[in-house]
Amino acid sequence: MLAGGLALVAWGSTRTTADTDLLVDEGSRQALLERLRGAGFAVLQDAEGFTNLLHADREIGRLDLIWVEGETSRRMFAAAVGRAGPDEAALLVPAPEHLVAMKVKAIKEQPTRVFRDAEDLRVLLSLPGLDENAGRGMFERAGLGELHARIKAAS
Repeated sequence: MLAGGLALVAWGSTRTTADTDLLVDEGSRQALLERLRGAGFAVLQDAEGFTNLLHADREIGRLDLIWVEGETSRRMFAAAVGRAGPDEAALLVPAPEHLVAMKVKAIKEQPTRVFRDAEDLRVLLSLPGLDENAGRGMFERAGLGELHARIKAAS
């Protein structure tokens, strides 16, 4: 399913992005990477949790795969939502709560990401139907409660 900037656009953000991020079940890793190599993608980096690829055709560009497994994969795919894309085709995107959790985790692991991800979080936290307590709880569990307060104050 779509992730990253394109998933944010599907939820109404005006964010721009230079690559395509996809969430993929870890169980398909080997077969998918073989197919992508056969389709002209070169692996730039392959690590636990993610793989970065670049297509030989610069117009196709970069593809980042975020690998999820087990219960996390089952929960995320079960909660995924179909959203209309630019050509009105339904695109599968993570539920806003899962995108928030991914952004919070990324900021906890790399604090400088706050400069890139704070606006995304503001958009996600302002979506109707998002459980306010659950959203705040994600930040608090990561030790980022103050960041949640600052983002909400900016809304």
